[in-house]
Amino acid sequence: MEKEIGFTDYTTSYPKWDKSMKRTHKILIPDMLPWHFLILEKVFKQEGYDLEVLKNETRSAIDEGLKHVHNDTCYPCLCVVGQYIDALKSGMYDLDRTALMITQTGGGCRASNYMALIRKAIRTEFPTVPVVSINFSGLEKESSFNIGLKLFLKMAFSVIYGDTIMWCYNQTKPYEVESCATDGARDEAVKFVISKFEKHSFWQYKKINKKIIEIFKSVQRKNAKKVKVGIVGEIYVKYSSLGNNNLERFLLNEDCEPVVPALLDFLLYCVINVVNDAEFYGHSKFKAKIYNLVYRAVHSMQKKIIELFKEDGTFEPLHDFETLRSCADKVLNQGVKMGEGWLIPAEMAVLASSGVPNVVCAQPFGCLPNHIAGKGVIRTVKGLYPDANVVAVDYDPSATKVNQENRIKLMLATARENIKK
Repeated sequence: MEKEIGFTDYTTSYPKWDKSMKRTHKILIPDMLPWHFLILEKVFKQEGYDLEVLKNETRSAIDEGLKHVHNDTCYPCLCVVGQYIDALKSGMYDLDRTALMITQTGGGCRASNYMALIRKAIRTEFPTVPVVSINFSGLEKESSFNIGLKLFLKMAFSVIYGDTIMWCYNQTKPYEVESCATDGARDEAVKFVISKFEKHSFWQYKKINKKIIEIFKSVQRKNAKKVKVGIVGEIYVKYSSLGNNNLERFLLNEDCEPVVPALLDFLLYCVINVVNDAEFYGHSKFKAKIYNLVYRAVHSMQKKIIELFKEDGTFEPLHDFETLRSCADKVLNQGVKMGEGWLIPAEMAVLASSGVPNVVCAQPFGCLPNHIAGKGVIRTVKGLYPDANVVAVDYDPSATKVNQENRIKLMLATARENIKK
């Protein structure tokens, strides 16, 4: 029966990734993390992989997603699949020597099923294109990307440096005296970081972060007061310009300072959830101890980077993850971990308590945990922080950019009135 219906076409019969393809195939990845992929793309190339971050962020990518993904599937999946298929149809790639790559957290999220959805979407038109998974949950053993210790460390440090560049850029761009000077600083910072990877000294995170701060510090800035707007929500639409209709750029054009939480916070969230699982749900205590050691080591690094920001004094420091956890406890139990779970209200609360009361909560269609832990807690957050000015914005293929931006503009109007008061 299964064979007649065709279920096995994309669940068992598909091209599989193997190590030999490293020499022959170009790997395409969706532009989920524009800041961090500036570094990661070059890191993979240093390791011998021909990796390309897709930049086809047009309506045609969304339309392709609508054609190939069930309309009950979440919006991030639609964007990812659409961007892949739009690229494969462009004629720019040798389809016999092209692979697709996706990350999987392995949690209770539809993203854990992306592999089957992508294979189903491409199986007819692009039957020779393999899909490869990056995950640490034991998923997709036959098509899982083998990450050695060296590449793993490079990826981890890429996240740290990507966060610092993003953080400094957003605190510099709205105030620059010379147009595009901040963009030049960003390019210089990325080039510097890549040079450290080439020299195998990428682990000197204090020196490298200090240099990044100095590069952005050299940009002449105006002494002006801007509306600061935090961006929280589901991880894809929080960072991806395709998913959020270039939200950061829109806020900059509105003369605001976007405040985007660090990606490292999401990774620490994933790690500490394993530790919490042993306490709340009786999961493996041994596994929890291992993850707790990882958490303590990475959190220690985060605290030292925060100290660098404080010592310099030019930019507001990154948020301490333990502060996020304490803020979460005021709103939502840390056992609520589906999707971004307790991290969303934690980010709202820490922003509201640190001089950023204006927040956009980006909500993609089809992400139920995000709506519950996002829009569902706004009233509680406002009760704890009366100055909080939070707007929930839905992102889906039928929502117009004009409507989304108008909702944000109403929030900004309130924010500007609050500044006058």
